[in-house]
Amino acid sequence: MASHITLRQFRYFVAVAESGSVAAASRMLNIAQSAVTKSMQELEDELGQPLFERSSRGMRMTPQGHRFLASARKVLGAVAEATRLHSAEEGAGPTGLLAIGVTSLVAGYYLSELLSRYRRSCPGVQVLVTEETPPFLEHLLINGELDVAIMVSNVLAEPQALVAETLTRSPNRVWLASDHPLTQADEVTLADCVAYEQVVLEADRIDDLMRAAWARHQLKPRVLLRTSSLEAVRSMVGAGSGVAVLPDFLYRPWTLDAQHVDARALRDELPTVDVGLVWRRGLALKPAAEEFIHLAREQSRARRA
Repeated sequence: MASHITLRQFRYFVAVAESGSVAAASRMLNIAQSAVTKSMQELEDELGQPLFERSSRGMRMTPQGHRFLASARKVLGAVAEATRLHSAEEGAGPTGLLAIGVTSLVAGYYLSELLSRYRRSCPGVQVLVTEETPPFLEHLLINGELDVAIMVSNVLAEPQALVAETLTRSPNRVWLASDHPLTQADEVTLADCVAYEQVVLEADRIDDLMRAAWARHQLKPRVLLRTSSLEAVRSMVGAGSGVAVLPDFLYRPWTLDAQHVDARALRDELPTVDVGLVWRRGLALKPAAEEFIHLAREQSRARRA
């Protein structure tokens, strides 16, 4: 049944899956939307199952779509590896080593899709990814041991030594158990939240941003748990043990605890959590890094569209 699937359909499918809409995928691929739509319909017909749920908000993958995405990436990865070996022999495109830094929190939400695209675009580059805490990533960047990092970029400790370029700004929302009293409102305030114990995520300096926000509103929350584990936050909130104020990019409705965790907008003005590219100020970026930054910007524009 799947024998008639083309490499082009794999590429189009991955682009739609990574960007979240046909319109954004068509811009990434630089082709007409109608071509992408037709290709996705033909792919679903060939597979005999829906890969996306379509709505006015865009394309959301079905469980079958998530499974197929893993397979599609393996296929494209194998093609990229074959191309990389050939390109290395021919000397085509950027070559050498690209050292990327990332935090554990950001890695799963921004790096995987971008790295997949980068490897297809620059098969001749060897990529080395280092996962570390924000302070140590800054140290590695300043020392020249990393070319670029993807991390929370609006709370840097050494902003004078680094260039930060925002890829996305994520507002904070309140995470609540699905039967929590505050879910009755579409919006809540920090003053509403302070009546309940807080589950605090201590990762990527997000807790520093929130600590300043509570102080600015002259509120003193009662903290039930401080943890570096996002899964622990989800579990505690889902069980109704407390509430959490977290950036929206971390909320994923398809996670296992989604049926137990809701999110509500905050009426208060809070600083966003910015995820962006960071590199050493004054650094002459090598071609491999320039292409990575270019693709990151392109992916960011597609997601915002």
